[in-house]
Amino acid sequence: MIEGQETKVMSVRDAIIEAMSEEMRRDENVFLIGEDVGVYGGDFGTSVGMLEEFGSERVRDTPISENAISGCAVGAALTGMRPIVDVTFMDFVVYMMDNIVNQAAKTRYMYGGKGSVPVVFRCAAGSGLGSAAQHSQSLESWFCHIPGLKVVAPGTPADVKGLLKAAIRDNNPVIFLEYKAQYNMKGEVPTSPDFVLPIGKADIKRVGKDVTVVTYGRMLERVLKAADKAAEKGIEVEVVDLMTLAPLDRETIIESVRKTGRVLLVNDAHKTGGFLGEIAASIAESGAFDYLDSRILRLAAEDIPTPYNHSLEVAMLPDVDRILKYIERLYDKR
Repeated sequence: MIEGQETKVMSVRDAIIEAMSEEMRRDENVFLIGEDVGVYGGDFGTSVGMLEEFGSERVRDTPISENAISGCAVGAALTGMRPIVDVTFMDFVVYMMDNIVNQAAKTRYMYGGKGSVPVVFRCAAGSGLGSAAQHSQSLESWFCHIPGLKVVAPGTPADVKGLLKAAIRDNNPVIFLEYKAQYNMKGEVPTSPDFVLPIGKADIKRVGKDVTVVTYGRMLERVLKAADKAAEKGIEVEVVDLMTLAPLDRETIIESVRKTGRVLLVNDAHKTGGFLGEIAASIAESGAFDYLDSRILRLAAEDIPTPYNHSLEVAMLPDVDRILKYIERLYDKR
């Protein structure tokens, strides 16, 4: 994805700051809004230094009211501004649902395409920091069900930067997932302000011929590690990183499944009613189903509230060894 680009190593946190800062320099209509985004620099440090550069008019600290924040952002977007909303914890979107689902998502359709709502909701999602049941959820499947919303879930620092810039430039409301446990994760990131990745396009992060693993977001890193271990056992895994959930790049998924004949779906959200079911249905309904040599397997978080206890929190999520076992189970049925 970054071949031929000048890069530097940075964390996911720094990639977010760089993406927002570049877009705010490029377009004076872009601004950041949320709790603690200014003086404090964001609850996870994702806006450190931005207040000093852009001032309080464009880095707006707000009261603790998600309903007010989202309403202000959607209203501003309707007037031509491009707000970026720091949701802090994705769990708090429950207070924003009317503004996101009934207003932002519907407006363009209801006005015959003449209106646009260019707003980004940056959601700190997932577990891994001991934040317990009310601050650790991945709720992307809620928004994938809503026509009019785009849902983006990158898993590397470079993809975070390229897709966040694309989300800010998009004329539609975008739910942008950031994984709390990955803010310190580092990787090579293009430095060019022109580096933007397309929303709606998956990426083959590892080429293989024996088993396809489809994943996104936080689980990408674990899947790639499991794929490396599988290679040591003679199993070549192809890793499809969705990057965007809505719109979903079904073609890339189906093409990979036709090649390998086996597919494992992995994410960190709860299994029941989760987005993996939509992917499985897409495969089953497509021509790729006839190429399957084994059943479709899903591996996701256990259907329990996220525990505060560290050992239990770790146990509820797919880890590298569990992913590897599922890969081997599929391969052994060849």
